[in-house]
Amino acid sequence: MPPLRTALLQSSGRPGSVAENLQVLDDAASNAAAAGARLLICPEMFLTGYAIGDQVPVLAEPADGPGARSVAEIAVRHGIAVMYGYPERDGERIFNSAQLIGPDGESLANYRKTHLFGCFEQQWFTPGEQPVVQAELGGIRIGMLICYDVEFPENVRAHALAGTDLLLVPTAQMHPFQFVAESLVPVRAFESQMYIAYVNRTGPEGEFEFVGLSCLASPDGAVRTRAGRGEELVIGEVDPGLLSASREMNAYLRDRRPGLYTSLV
Repeated sequence: MPPLRTALLQSSGRPGSVAENLQVLDDAASNAAAAGARLLICPEMFLTGYAIGDQVPVLAEPADGPGARSVAEIAVRHGIAVMYGYPERDGERIFNSAQLIGPDGESLANYRKTHLFGCFEQQWFTPGEQPVVQAELGGIRIGMLICYDVEFPENVRAHALAGTDLLLVPTAQMHPFQFVAESLVPVRAFESQMYIAYVNRTGPEGEFEFVGLSCLASPDGAVRTRAGRGEELVIGEVDPGLLSASREMNAYLRDRRPGLYTSLV
């Protein structure tokens, strides 16, 4: 099975303007596809912007809303799968969500953030209740988390036990927590034997300062590609061969003793 070339779009887009963010996404999809990428990942809340305050309920839309249809058109036009973050409306509830659209424009998966960070998110969003959401792309089993979710080892281990090969984590990682991108994410990839694509916003936005440092970490603990602090499109390879070899060599999942861990839950 050939590697899945994966593009990480590190950008805060234009907070509050869905139309401008879709244009940024369209340009990135064009560049990613031209570089041979088959998957493009955007940051948390990319469709609308993150620090948009009382615009959250105004800009929130259903999973099959106009934003999703526009992203689907972009995916089809460039022949690339796209994962994007957005505020999802479901009746009276609003979720911090991410959706994966296939290159044919069909929705492959939709995930609602389960662990909400800080007062801003807890004010506007309802926490999701489904911890493991997966899809298949190019023979690779893809899982989805959002930002703070990946900082809970239980979440990533649940994906490992469910067979996730590549974990997509759109994020809005802010100062002073850059150690998460620098250190924690590669460790998560190693300890749970998977690739993790961690895709961040960048620069000032409202009360936040996003740190960039998006990365694709591999199951051997290496960082295969890393962005800097500014807006950037970086590309890396998700190699099924390396994944298989790493899982054969690393015994963490085989040597687990679940009977000893019951007190954790």
